[in-house]
Amino acid sequence: MKSNTFENIFDAYQLVGGAKIKSKKHDEVYELGAYDGNKRGYTLYAFEDGVRFEDFSVIISENELMNNYLIEKTKMPLIQRLAA
Repeated sequence: MKSNTFENIFDAYQLVGGAKIKSKKHDEVYELGAYDGNKRGYTLYAFEDGVRFEDFSVIISENELMNNYLIEKTKMPLIQRLAA
């Protein structure tokens, strides 16, 4: 995926399941899974060519996501997505 389709994560409300996440330093793309309250982090699954690989996942904290990762841009503004 092109890096211009990704933007900085400004708010935790952007972190919704199914969102595509990319590291600021690397080109790998991940799909955001559910938040795990016991582990205090979000599950990231490897994502390539439209396929989510569930055999490998990592847990990343919200702080780590907001500081070191980008999220795929959406076509609708955040307020409209929350109201939908």
